Amino acid sequence: MKATAPLVLATGMLIAATSAPLFAQDANTVKEPEYEAENDPFIWLEETRSERALDWVQNQNERTEDALQSDPRFEALKAEALAIYNADDRVPSVGFTHYGLVNFWQDADNPKGLLRRTTMDSWRTDEPEWETLLDVDALAAAEEKEWVYGGMTCLPPDGTRCMVFLSDGGKDARVGREFDLETLSFVEGGFELPESQGSASWLDRDTLLVSRNFDEASTTESYYPFTTRLWMRGTALEDATEIFRGEKTDVSAGAYLLRDGEATIHGRMAYRGLSFHERAYYFEKDGEWLQLDIPLKANPYGIIDGQILFSTDVDWTRGDQTFPADAIVAADLEGWKADPNGAELTLVWAPGERQTKRGGGSTRSSLYVNLLDNVRGKVIKLDFENGEWTRREIDLPENATTGITSASDETDEILFAATDFLTPTRWFYASDGVTLEEVKESPSRFDAEGMEIEQYEVASKDGTRIPYFVVKPRGMVMDGTTPTLLTGYGGFQVPRLPSYLGTIGKLWMERGGAYVLGNMRGGGEFGPEWHQTAIREHKQRTWDDFIAIADDLVAKGFTSPEHLGIRGGSQGGLLVGTAFTQRPDLFNAAVVQIPLFDMLRYHLIGRGASWIGEYGDPRIPEQRAWIEGYSPYQMLTEDKKFPRIYYVTSTADDRTHPSHGRKAAARMAANGQDYLYYEDMQGGHSGGVDNEQRAKLLALQLVYLMQQLMGEGGEALAGGG
Repeated sequence: MKATAPLVLATGMLIAATSAPLFAQDANTVKEPEYEAENDPFIWLEETRSERALDWVQNQNERTEDALQSDPRFEALKAEALAIYNADDRVPSVGFTHYGLVNFWQDADNPKGLLRRTTMDSWRTDEPEWETLLDVDALAAAEEKEWVYGGMTCLPPDGTRCMVFLSDGGKDARVGREFDLETLSFVEGGFELPESQGSASWLDRDTLLVSRNFDEASTTESYYPFTTRLWMRGTALEDATEIFRGEKTDVSAGAYLLRDGEATIHGRMAYRGLSFHERAYYFEKDGEWLQLDIPLKANPYGIIDGQILFSTDVDWTRGDQTFPADAIVAADLEGWKADPNGAELTLVWAPGERQTKRGGGSTRSSLYVNLLDNVRGKVIKLDFENGEWTRREIDLPENATTGITSASDETDEILFAATDFLTPTRWFYASDGVTLEEVKESPSRFDAEGMEIEQYEVASKDGTRIPYFVVKPRGMVMDGTTPTLLTGYGGFQVPRLPSYLGTIGKLWMERGGAYVLGNMRGGGEFGPEWHQTAIREHKQRTWDDFIAIADDLVAKGFTSPEHLGIRGGSQGGLLVGTAFTQRPDLFNAAVVQIPLFDMLRYHLIGRGASWIGEYGDPRIPEQRAWIEGYSPYQMLTEDKKFPRIYYVTSTADDRTHPSHGRKAAARMAANGQDYLYYEDMQGGHSGGVDNEQRAKLLALQLVYLMQQLMGEGGEALAGGG
């Protein structure tokens, strides 16, 4: 039997991974205006698109543009970034699909992008031949919409009938339209889904499983769907038959098909998201939904060689067997279908010290798993042969970030990639799944001559050793004068890994700056425990780890507070916010991107209620006390001296909501403290919708960092150093 890739079932690993419906994103989140206005005079900035809120945004944007775009460095930085984003010699990343080798491409002539396909033989050449499947620019112009391509799901095995998803302006909420890959056109009178969060998957050519925000009554408190319907062609969506229902109090809930790599359907599965990190899973047996006897922090992981696999984030005991956290566990598929809670389990893989898995893929014959080993990449190949599991490590470059970029479930073809901070991405192809051939290498985007990568560890406040990477000029004088940019994430079990610096290398490091990446607890660099020891009542550990890294950089002489800046987005924006409010003496710049910031109200703003599993619930006094200790918005008091802070948000962000950054800036203004605020009117949680806007946003940030950390003059600012 063919393998099937690890199931992507979670609503997402990142804060940035799920979406809110339009009525949630655009609504006024204030429930008790008089009481709340008395306690928070800036609560009106939670009104996403009210006239007074947008007037305030416009004034802030003009003020920030005056301060940063007037800097003589801005145009050069923007031009350098745009040249990299639009470079014709970029290697187009591709994915194996049933309908070809597919790429999504944006450049100066196609700012919104082309969805296109080629063959492996053609892609391997210097000038591949492409067939355009969907021209998003042409579609947006014809319909007068700011369409952003949001993905496509096709009916296996032939993959000719698809659902294309489109976002208006970069929001996560998307519309869905049926598309014919034979005629390369939308199907007249075909399936069409209104703007919403949720998913749609094909049962057969005339039937979809649809999980959507059908109305407010079918949407959770976190603004996710909790019902799934069976929608048949020719019927109204509102008349579709409901097949699974969770609870209003769930984070999300839904049903999906259990398919293998040959597109054989082995039944229906469902889940209820009890918190961001906990799910109850169900299998439809004899017409009833049977809850699976697996930990709430475990999930189905795929099918290979007649075995169904599960991944667990906690120790899992079944009878006299205990499987360690982060392990992969398997059961015979047919036996499991007959008795899901009684089938015998076997261990497929368990992590070694400082190892963790981070997703994978599969070919026709084998399962591949990406591993991290002390924050360095490895890939292993797993097969079930003659009743036993075999394992083979793929011969990829050492001391690099490596992983699977795409795998074919029709053949044994697979693509891998390898990179680090200073080495452009290299692609490796194996037609048989193991024999590697380097087929592509990205061009260099900056001069890395004389730069080096070092990895350090520092003891956090409680003594835990925290690793971090430093990218710096070789032989750098350790006198504390080097402008240094420190970044990180530290949440939701998401690892931050070395990757080619590209634009940062060109715009920042070529001008004399150093770059530091922290691997704090709360992230996923060392597996589930690394995450779970820094959530909820222990979330302060993440902030302590980040501050410990900053202190260590100063103590070692890499930099000094005058020349140290920090930057992070989403959960990383909260990280930066806690750092500069707890230690304003330690930093001279902070770029706070698309942040969470008002943590005492985060559960009421946008999709905040879905993250209670990570941070805790401010409505519960004991948990509110955890959060009050670090919530950055409340820490912006007028008696503290902060550096000039730069907040960056997006009006179209239907994830963390721009009001977090808006209110922080407004409070600093009222306190007479210096700050900058810029709100992108489109682009959503992920930034600009096209390369021009992305280049502008990056140039604004780099000018700010240079003003704060490099000053107004000097050789480094002129492009030397």
